[in-house]
Amino acid sequence: MAAAWGLSLAAAALRGLTSWPRGRLPAAFPRSQVLRKASSSIPQADEGQIHLTDNCVQRLLEITEGSEFLRLQVEGGGCSGFQYKFSLDTVINPDDRVFEQGGARVVVDSDSLAFVKGAQVDFSQELIRSSFQVLNNPQAQQGCSCGSSFSVKL
Repeated sequence: MAAAWGLSLAAAALRGLTSWPRGRLPAAFPRSQVLRKASSSIPQADEGQIHLTDNCVQRLLEITEGSEFLRLQVEGGGCSGFQYKFSLDTVINPDDRVFEQGGARVVVDSDSLAFVKGAQVDFSQELIRSSFQVLNNPQAQQGCSCGSSFSVKL
């Protein structure tokens, strides 16, 4: 269940063992990781947007060069019906929407945007993998435990 919220297993274990005063976080937990579960219930100002976490922005600035950006696509497949696909790209197509924050860019085509509007893109580093992930997707009904596939709300 912790993976569904995008938390590392270590952070989830510590959270379960330690009760922190409400609204106060220990310095060891990056704010973007702790707020993932809670932010899903907060209505977004513009549901047609893709929001980038600080971890996502930082990692994109480290790995992209020049005009490169992160492309997010949704494809049929995966264990839940649809899957997220991330790739680095340099070509912006006419039907693409560009989301920029702090100099980092994520591009989503109009067909994929219908499946991820209002979601967050994050970069997660865990012991077993490091990857970009989609979090708090309001268009997803459920997802697999690894977070790479989802089913759509009807």
